[in-house]
Amino acid sequence: MWDLEHFVADCRNAISKGEGAGGIGEVMARAMSNPAAVTHALGVPEKPGLTPIFKSSDLTILNLVWKPSMTVQPHDHHMWAVIGIYGGREDNIFWRRIKDDPDGRVEAAGARNLGTGDWSTLGPDVIHSVTNPIPKLTGALHVYGGDFFEAERSEWDPENLHEGMLDIDRVKAMFHES
Repeated sequence: MWDLEHFVADCRNAISKGEGAGGIGEVMARAMSNPAAVTHALGVPEKPGLTPIFKSSDLTILNLVWKPSMTVQPHDHHMWAVIGIYGGREDNIFWRRIKDDPDGRVEAAGARNLGTGDWSTLGPDVIHSVTNPIPKLTGALHVYGGDFFEAERSEWDPENLHEGMLDIDRVKAMFHES
C-alpha cells in the first residue's frame, strides 16, 4: 500500500541526492501506478483545499483538491513541478511570452490533460493555467522544487493576459469552499 510518510521521505531523499525533478518523477510514477492506494491513504476528497504536506526551502509537497469547474489563471512557478492526479482531472493550457510585448502578455502554446493515474513534470520556466473540467472534486499531489509559498512569481490577468505579481493569498482563497 502507498504510504504518505514514505512518499515524503522518498521525495526528500531524491532532493538530497540532487536528483531534482527527474528523481521526483520516479517517486510520483510509483505513487500514480496505484491511484486508489493514494486515495485510500489521503482519504476520498470531500471538499476543496490546498493542504501543505511538507515545506522547506528546496521542496514543497501539496495535496490539492480542485473545486468542480475551477480554473487558476495563467501563472508561473520559477521552479520545476511534478504533478500527479489520484482522482479526477486537470486540464493544463501552456502559454508562452509574446516577444517584446510591453505588458508581458502571453499566448497559448499547447495543452495537456491529466486524468486519474497520470503525472507530469513541468520545467521551471513553464507558464500554465489549470482547470478542473469535471463536475466533481479532483485530487492531486503537487511537488515543487522550492518553497511554493515564498517564491516570487507572475500571473497573467485572464481577460487581457497582462503580467502582474502573483497573489498567493488570493490563490489559497480560491481553494476554499464559497
